[in-house]
Amino acid sequence: MKKVTALLLGLVLMLAFQAGSAFADSKLNGYIDGVIGTPYKSGGTTARGFDCSGFTTYVFDKMGIDLPRTSSSQAKSGIKVAKSDLQPGDLVFFDTVGGNNGSVSHVGIYIGGGKFAHASLSRGVVTDKLGSSYYESRFVTARRVLDSEAFDKFASAQ
Repeated sequence: MKKVTALLLGLVLMLAFQAGSAFADSKLNGYIDGVIGTPYKSGGTTARGFDCSGFTTYVFDKMGIDLPRTSSSQAKSGIKVAKSDLQPGDLVFFDTVGGNNGSVSHVGIYIGGGKFAHASLSRGVVTDKLGSSYYESRFVTARRVLDSEAFDKFASAQ
């Protein structure tokens, strides 16, 4: 029994440190890490529950940056960024409704290393790989809402 307990504890610690390693040492990722696991709530904008744009609005509000409330409105903010030029703090947008016609229905925050954080309908606030088969085929656009000063203050490694 002790061996099983020790093995499980070791596995939990290993997974916990791996999950944390997805986050760079920045204020932005500290804000995101603080709400990982928060449940999905339609219309939610607080750490008690988020929808996707409520999550992005909440995180950017922590940095003193106002975003429009909906993902489609956020997709018109800032400047367009090529997928190959993403940097932490960029917003990434997807068509998850199924039409795959370029309309925006979901938003997340790029955190670096090919990953983004978002409020998933089924899993709450999580990180996923931008290049996963699901998100790769549904990617619509990316927008940069952090200017260089805000990036240095919040999103660059400290």
